[in-house]
Amino acid sequence: MWWWLGIPVHLVRAPLDPDDKVQCISYAPFRNNQTSLEPATKVSREQIAEDLADLAKISNCIRTYANDLGLDQIPELAAKAGLKVIQGIFLDRDRPKNATQVATAIRLAKEYPDTIIALVVGNEVLLRKEMSASDLGTLIRSIKAQVTVPVTYADVWEFWLSNRELADAVDFITIHILPYWENVPIPAERAAAHADRIRQEVAAVFPGKEIFIGEVGWPSQGRMRESSLASPVNQARVVSEVLDLAKREHFRVNLFEAYDESWKREIEGTIGGYWGLFDSEQRKPKYPPGVPISNFPLWKLQMGAGIALAILVFATAWLTSRRKPREASLASWIAVGLSATSAGILFGVAAQKMAYESYGAGGWLLWGALLAAATASPLFGANALMSGRAAPSFLEVLGPKGYQTESVLATMHGLDWIVTIVIGTATAIGLVFDPRFIDFPYAALSMAALPFAAVTLLNPPGKGVRPMAELIFAGIFFAAAIYTGLNEGPANWQALWTCAAFMLLALTLWRARA
Repeated sequence: MWWWLGIPVHLVRAPLDPDDKVQCISYAPFRNNQTSLEPATKVSREQIAEDLADLAKISNCIRTYANDLGLDQIPELAAKAGLKVIQGIFLDRDRPKNATQVATAIRLAKEYPDTIIALVVGNEVLLRKEMSASDLGTLIRSIKAQVTVPVTYADVWEFWLSNRELADAVDFITIHILPYWENVPIPAERAAAHADRIRQEVAAVFPGKEIFIGEVGWPSQGRMRESSLASPVNQARVVSEVLDLAKREHFRVNLFEAYDESWKREIEGTIGGYWGLFDSEQRKPKYPPGVPISNFPLWKLQMGAGIALAILVFATAWLTSRRKPREASLASWIAVGLSATSAGILFGVAAQKMAYESYGAGGWLLWGALLAAATASPLFGANALMSGRAAPSFLEVLGPKGYQTESVLATMHGLDWIVTIVIGTATAIGLVFDPRFIDFPYAALSMAALPFAAVTLLNPPGKGVRPMAELIFAGIFFAAAIYTGLNEGPANWQALWTCAAFMLLALTLWRARA
């Protein structure tokens, strides 16, 4: 399985090729803990200069989105690096801040007329409903009267079609086409063709105006949206095919974006932090020319870790069986084999997902705890299957004295179960009420759920009453599985897999007795 997962892909065209530079690429200089959400952020000249020196190797132009927080230094440093700049003006509901952004952009356009090749007055302001089209048009005309460079506005393509009057105010039309984020998500293999079709559709509505694709790209990590899978291979493929199409069809395009911006994960989840073609920390290209691309570049290490875990599960089962006077049934050994094999396959996937999807101390604690519980589950399951012990109920672990089990192993097994259920429930509720940026923990949940289900099936609990706690959790998982499956659609295999894990957890909880 891991050999198959690790198979690399060789693209005909490298996404970033120094011998064939990209036309333009979006750039924000924030690193590590820096964020545009914090007014105290101040990006240094040295940091910007270092980035621009690298970007000059793969592009002739950068697009920016604001000019505060130290970003007003970019045109000067870009000129020294030999880069042109499409200068952004950030607009929102803060009118005094908007005025400062506008004044700074006008000053920069006059100071660096050979570097700044256009001004972008606002970015997706209509999408965010932070300004009316009429006010935006008035502001654009005011800025045009004060500068000699072309002026435009950038937004998702649908908002140009619904606000056509803005076309008279701009010199050219800048549209954003992000196939992953479309209302009907587009799979990676059709992303480039979709971008070209949208470009032609918008061009037909605005004859005589140049249509500039101001943003097009694909995420390398994060949740699926219907058939749109965020992955390194898909990111590289989309970028490569879009650049090739732009070269053949002779239209201007700006890639989104240069560097991963980890600070965006605070507001957009995992998916927001992985649109870059360079990583955020090391500032190195994700896809060096001539290097095959794999979704699991560390697959040999992940495979080795999985094999070690599978061996440990079998060893636990064997040692437990030696201590018992009776011989374990064939069904128990088959269950151990299934648990060991699934854990061996999924551990590497779950570990990689934890590494990319954990953000902040809380995120690392949450997903680290789930991975730890998922790793321990097949070990506890193997012990229980071989010893004939039923899975403990919540009452046996957390109940009052007299109800609690006296077995240390059973208590640890029960705590492992509780961690899995609590984190799984939090995820399930999130996927019902606010799913847009929530990841699918299908690998870790499956690792944890399968051994518990096997123990409950082969070592059924007694004929006690059905506990209320387990019943409530079972209902939550069942309802969340139905809703999430319908909401995410049949093309989203990550969602369907997660829903299957929810169902397995629900059935296991339903069988619990105390």
